[in-house]
Amino acid sequence: MEKYNGIKLEYNINDNPNFLKSSLLGFQNILTAFSGIIAVPLSIAAISGTNVEETALMVSAALLASGICSFIQTKGIGFGKYKIGIGLPTIMGTDFGFVPPANAVINTMGGGLAGYFGATIMGAFLEFILSFFIKPLLKFFPDIVTSTVITLIGITMMPVAFDWVGGGATAENFGDPLYIAIATFTFLLIIFINHYGRGFITTASVFIAMIVAYIICIPLNLVDFSKIIEAPWIALPQILPFGITFDIKFLMPFIAGYLVTIIETVGVMKTLGSVCEVELSDSDIANGVRADAVGSMISPLFGSGAAQSFSQNVGLIPLTKCASRKVALFSSAILILMSFCPKFAMLVSIMPTPILGGAGILMFGTIIAAGIQSLSRTRFTTKNIMIIASSIGVGIGITIRPDIVSGLPTIISSLFSSGISGGTIVAVLLNILLIDKKY
Repeated sequence: MEKYNGIKLEYNINDNPNFLKSSLLGFQNILTAFSGIIAVPLSIAAISGTNVEETALMVSAALLASGICSFIQTKGIGFGKYKIGIGLPTIMGTDFGFVPPANAVINTMGGGLAGYFGATIMGAFLEFILSFFIKPLLKFFPDIVTSTVITLIGITMMPVAFDWVGGGATAENFGDPLYIAIATFTFLLIIFINHYGRGFITTASVFIAMIVAYIICIPLNLVDFSKIIEAPWIALPQILPFGITFDIKFLMPFIAGYLVTIIETVGVMKTLGSVCEVELSDSDIANGVRADAVGSMISPLFGSGAAQSFSQNVGLIPLTKCASRKVALFSSAILILMSFCPKFAMLVSIMPTPILGGAGILMFGTIIAAGIQSLSRTRFTTKNIMIIASSIGVGIGITIRPDIVSGLPTIISSLFSSGISGGTIVAVLLNILLIDKKY
């Protein structure tokens, strides 16, 4: 396969960095994904009105589930058509797309957390069944659609990065010049290390820059260590800590969410194959979707939500030139250990969000670059231009103004609830409906 953007990977899929390097690079993955992993359980906790202890339990459960699911997706379990996991370096977590259906089940339908976890498992079985039909579904994802979706993934994630730059979307002093300065420092330091560094230094550029920025933030009073002091050293996971209720009516809001997950996962898996310089078969993509489904069955048992592959960590691969499967497996192990040690997890969770923002701009930008490179190899026919323009236009529009679809029927509004899913649906439909002109 052609090198991604002409960049030579320092560590390929089967390379085995030593223990120290794998640990540092694995932790780099976690720094990138951590806010995404804990954001959804915090949102679910707010929706359900849990107390401090229950909220902490949900965060620890999310870390444990993320570690287990990331291991399954990265390692790949089983064989043939029954294999689960794509076998490429992946970090998993719960997607924000499941927050609206969770709110519907917990509050509107009165199912509470037990109903939410039951609906998550039932929906996961639906996704698992559909994973066996990915091959015919992939006929609707030719290169023009896939390339557009890859570009769209990066574009629609960029507002998240700038929310981080400003201190977090809900920050009272959002956009404080100090926040922007920290994000800019992190951003430039990553570029400098990545461009001028050599070997492992380049590979660990994001980790090094984020740690340096973290240390700088301490004397600026942007790091609150009191939360670490309050957190316990050890906390063991619990099985079904909030109970579970299976009711078919609770499944309804989750159907659209899982359909969107399949669409987004196909795009993420395609991007993952590109940045890892691995040719993926239809079966490989199906294995990746199947791992999402199995992960979503396992996660609620510990008190966490549906699992999905994180696109931000896909963007980390070309940026750090590290695609080692071993590193991702180390990330999985560290996440599991962190779930047992709330103090350590808290040390990462109190990292100022502008640091993530500076790194996020580059990570999501590399995904956009992957899409542009892929698009450059397609023919710019009238049909293809219409697909690109319409998909990216709709995707950006929904990302900027997600409330535009709130008045539509529930199923349609759920399908178009994110820029990635909305833009992907438009690209697929136009590819089917438009016929290339013959001149």
